[in-house]
Amino acid sequence: MKAFEWYSKAAAQEHAGAQYDLGMMYAYGEGITKNDVKAFEWYSKAAAQEHAGAQYDLGSIYANGHGIAQSTALSNTWYLKAANNGNAMAQFNIGKKYLNGDNGLQKKRGQALNWLKKASDNGHIEAKSMLAGF
Repeated sequence: MKAFEWYSKAAAQEHAGAQYDLGMMYAYGEGITKNDVKAFEWYSKAAAQEHAGAQYDLGSIYANGHGIAQSTALSNTWYLKAANNGNAMAQFNIGKKYLNGDNGLQKKRGQALNWLKKASDNGHIEAKSMLAGF
């Protein structure tokens, strides 16, 4: 598959977007054999370069234990990094966790509203809906 070849070449040159795309291909088996371990490796490389999508996906991988040991603490760490880098889905997830006091984060209404507002400002529809209820 041509996309895999081009992403591989760019990823070898430390291109974060290509590393993320390779992670996605491995995570979902798009054009290649699905491989959670390789997906994790490529997401990690992209996340180290502040790629918010890769940081969010690492948070999800740690939350669900796909190919690695499940870790709530590491999941929260990566979700927070992604949220701070502008990822609306991560902002929404962190906002919900603070709102409900879920998964290792203490209930903090102010923090919850802050993150939900950021997610809403970044176009997250469900965050907009939740804020309308406050």
